[in-house]
Amino acid sequence: MARSLFSSSDDLDAVQVLDHLVRRAASAGASDIHIEPKRETLRVRFRIDGVMVNQGQLPSELAPPLTSRVKVLARMDMTERRLPQDGQFSLDLGGGPLVHLRASTFPAIHGETLVLRVLLGHQMIPVEKIGMDPADLERATRLAARPSGLIIVCGPTGSGKTSTLYSLLKVMNTTELSVVTLEDPIEVEFGEITQGQTNVRQGFTFAAGLRSILRQDPDVILVGEMRDAETAQICLQASLTGHLVLSTLHTSDAVETVTRLVDLGVEPWIVANSLLAVLAQRLVRVLCDACAEKHELAQDLGDDEGKTLLAKGTELRRAKGCARCHQTGYRGRTGIFEMLEVDDDLRELIKSRAAKRAYREKIRAAGLVPLREAAVAKAKAGITSLEEVLRVT
Repeated sequence: MARSLFSSSDDLDAVQVLDHLVRRAASAGASDIHIEPKRETLRVRFRIDGVMVNQGQLPSELAPPLTSRVKVLARMDMTERRLPQDGQFSLDLGGGPLVHLRASTFPAIHGETLVLRVLLGHQMIPVEKIGMDPADLERATRLAARPSGLIIVCGPTGSGKTSTLYSLLKVMNTTELSVVTLEDPIEVEFGEITQGQTNVRQGFTFAAGLRSILRQDPDVILVGEMRDAETAQICLQASLTGHLVLSTLHTSDAVETVTRLVDLGVEPWIVANSLLAVLAQRLVRVLCDACAEKHELAQDLGDDEGKTLLAKGTELRRAKGCARCHQTGYRGRTGIFEMLEVDDDLRELIKSRAAKRAYREKIRAAGLVPLREAAVAKAKAGITSLEEVLRVT
């Protein structure tokens, strides 16, 4: 039986419960709050460091008033329970900064499931602390100083792409540059730049917003995501006409990103001449120093091509779990990166619509470190565990 979130369920009201959950999530560093109605109870889970962690349960009768409370704050339609809705609001819990939340409801079998994304905008990460090795850090900061071109950060949802883009903006001289962003939604408020948020209902899409941005005399453009061929085409054209463009793609690695751009219908010569670099990334959880334990690797670990990455008997650290890390064995996350800087040889491959195998052979010969190897290096250094490496790469 799951434990109750409150010692007593008497006299609980929706305002009190919501404030408690948000305060608890913020203190635990959770990115999302999941409130899920079940047959006889209301299950509460937090996503902490990318993994769902059970927090306990609430009385099922709290579900309607709690959902209504969120709908009022997020300006949703309180009478609509059969269709999904979304909105945003902020809570002032006292003693700290405002907590910004993005709310989403979804009609399920036992009632509306409620998910709150916790947007802690004050946690902007300096580029030197996102987990890049010194060589990649030097290349990233050098590329961010270029006057034009396209830099793409790729990876699955929740892999830290937006945080990396903002870290790159922080190293730019934004007082002497005109920086305009187009996002969905704005997750981090950055006072030194102009930020815009798409509104599909009003026709303010990424493609429409980008055309307007180009009339705003920008030096640097940040596009939250290239979701379609039209947006990709405008981004690439803008990068050819004297703008530095930063954006993201939901692709698995650097090579996949290059081929996806061509598959979107963009002319290969445009991709070749505008693309500066692709940065593929994942987030791995960092071991809790209070409880991590040492162990020796029982067998060799190899990559897909038979190369040995870790030898049997290598001493590593693994997760155990304690009160400080909520019994997960991990506290916080760090990035692993695969950086592909486009050179003349790669441009020729792009123009000739080369197969993925040709790209991989070329970049392997150039010394690119794949994501799996970057993650293994973190495990050898005792930063993360081998289990975490295998989970994310």
